[in-house]
Amino acid sequence: MGKRGQISRLSPTGFILTAFAILTALPLWAGECRDDQVLLRGDWGQARFSVEVADDAASRAQGLMHVETMPRASGMLFVYPFARQVGFWMKNTLIPLDMVFLDETGTVVKVHQNAVPHDERPIMGGDNILVVLEINGGLAGQLGIVEGSQMRHPAFDVANAAWPC
Repeated sequence: MGKRGQISRLSPTGFILTAFAILTALPLWAGECRDDQVLLRGDWGQARFSVEVADDAASRAQGLMHVETMPRASGMLFVYPFARQVGFWMKNTLIPLDMVFLDETGTVVKVHQNAVPHDERPIMGGDNILVVLEINGGLAGQLGIVEGSQMRHPAFDVANAAWPC
């Protein structure tokens, strides 16, 4: 993750070129599935994000707290051992975030846009959530990520995935 409070060390020019390349690369499904990236698709198009995976209790509890900036094409992927009811808050979170809640098939069931930094009210994702993607606030709306969109990532069982690896 680099030094505390930063998720990347790209220069502004490198960040813009990387974000453009990641968000416009076609076809996004080419190549192998990787733990450090997610692919999303829907009627709106498709997108790829580099992610840090939070797949244990400690990393899920820490989340993106104290992170000061995050590149456009980056995020954090919270992976649970089984589908469940999940809720998030923004305590000690410095940047606005969109939260994309997915079921065990990798289908988006809820999108919460622009969670407010430091807000301690719970943001519930619903029942049967296996994965949550946090990205920069407002980006889900800009890209068109909505309920019914699909994610491709190794966290989803190939036999049940809507978009398997």
